[in-house]
Amino acid sequence: MREEVKNIYKKYGIDVDLALKRLHDTKISLHCWQLDDVMGFENQDQLTGGIQTTGNYPGRARNFSELTKDLDFALKYIPGSKKINLHANYQVLDIVDRKDVTIHQFKPWVDFAKERGLGLDFNPTIFSSPMLKDNMSLSSPIDEVREYWITHCINSLKITEYFGKELGQKALCNIWIPDGLKDVPANRMTPRERLKDSLDKILSGYKYDKKYMDVSVESKVFGIGME
Repeated sequence: MREEVKNIYKKYGIDVDLALKRLHDTKISLHCWQLDDVMGFENQDQLTGGIQTTGNYPGRARNFSELTKDLDFALKYIPGSKKINLHANYQVLDIVDRKDVTIHQFKPWVDFAKERGLGLDFNPTIFSSPMLKDNMSLSSPIDEVREYWITHCINSLKITEYFGKELGQKALCNIWIPDGLKDVPANRMTPRERLKDSLDKILSGYKYDKKYMDVSVESKVFGIGME
C-alpha cells in the first residue's frame, strides 16, 4: 500500500520520501500558551484588552512547574522536530514590568529547552496591560505608550537572540500587534504612520545577529484582538 500511494503522488511530481525528510527536518514551533489560555506567570487575575481569550480555561496550568510538566506530556505524543514559542508574560524569575524584561527572567526556559534539545521562539506581550490605551500600543497617539512598547520590543529582540545563542538553534521574534479599530475612522493614515515609525525604531534600536535570530511582524487586521 505504501508503494502504491507513493506512485500516485509521483504522477503529480511529488517525491514522498523527500517530502517526509523535509518535514522531519523542519521544526514546528508550538505555542506554550495553549496550556494555560495565555495567562502567563505575571499573577494577573484575568486577561484584559488586546486578546480574545479569557484565561478561564478549566484545569489550566498555573505556574512554570505545571506548564512544563504538561508540555513534557504533550511532547511525548507530538511527532517531528519541535520548538517552543513563548510570550513575554511567561517570565519566570523575579517578575518585572514588561518594559524591563531581560534574559534573566527566562533562564529556566533555556534550561528546560537545553535538557530536551528544543529551540525557543519569542513574542513580545502587547496585550492585557494598562499600557494598552484605547486599543492602541505601537500606533498610539500617546508618546509615552509608544515608547513603552518600543522598549519592550527591543528587549524582546535581545531575549530572542539570547535563545538562539544559548540553544544553538535560530530563534524567531514575532512582534504580535493587537492594535485596531472596529469603526472606520476619518483618519486612517496617521495610525499607520505611527506604527511604521515605532517598528523602524524597534528594528534600528538593537542590531541583532541574524545568525541567531529572525524577526517577523504579525498584525491583527480589523482589530480582531480587540473583541
